[in-house]
Amino acid sequence: MAGGRGGEPPRQRSMLRAVAVPAEHGGWGLTAEPVLLGLLVAPSVAGAALGLAAVMAFLARTPLRLLGVDLHRHRRLPRTQLAARVGAAEASVVAALIAGVAVLAGHAWWVPLLAAVPLVAVEAVYDVRSRSRRLVPELCGAVGIAAVAPAVARAGGASWTIAIGLWVVLAARSLASIPFARAQVERAKGRAIRRAGVDVAQALGTVAVVVGWAVGAVPLAGLIAVAFLAVGQAVWIRVRPPRIAVTGVVQLVAGLGVVVAAAAPTRFG
Repeated sequence: MAGGRGGEPPRQRSMLRAVAVPAEHGGWGLTAEPVLLGLLVAPSVAGAALGLAAVMAFLARTPLRLLGVDLHRHRRLPRTQLAARVGAAEASVVAALIAGVAVLAGHAWWVPLLAAVPLVAVEAVYDVRSRSRRLVPELCGAVGIAAVAPAVARAGGASWTIAIGLWVVLAARSLASIPFARAQVERAKGRAIRRAGVDVAQALGTVAVVVGWAVGAVPLAGLIAVAFLAVGQAVWIRVRPPRIAVTGVVQLVAGLGVVVAAAAPTRFG
């Protein structure tokens, strides 16, 4: 029976899911945050298209990473051709959306994305070597995708000062939260951590928004939100760790809180 247990269709669906669906649950939030922030600050059709392109690029990363791993290891598996087809299709959608944004919003929005290319390249190098779970690529990827916020804002007509401030806020949030979340997962699994490293991450995130505020790019509400998050995480790392799922939910809520705080001055100020 073709559709029964052990039949070919279930295996094909399983392979397609493995190739097409991102395994990093936190990546959805890190992709959505800059899109939402940019649209809240400067809503536009071009910005919405750019945000959709960012989501599609996040989806395309999974098959392209698998393809890169197989090519790097000089192997051709059943998933290799499927990953190539899915990645090519999704990359084509990204290219079409980018072309539409260029028509609608000119070229000013390109600069933040170009500035993020080295960060994304570092993440890609780790991806093809199957080392994407390490701290360096996770930080580079998060700070890189945060560049979508200023790009979306610029596509909607926001000033460069505001746009840069958005990137600083989200980059600071990632610098503080990613090491913290990784440490919480390790603690939940009963493993030892270096708490000093988490404290340094909270300090770096706070310093980043303070500097951004001092030069007039980061709004006070954004500074307060990131600083509050950093202090909370510095305290939380010293008490009993929750389940891994709880850490993920709290990070999602915290990210949305930072987005709302950073956008509020431009919408209601």
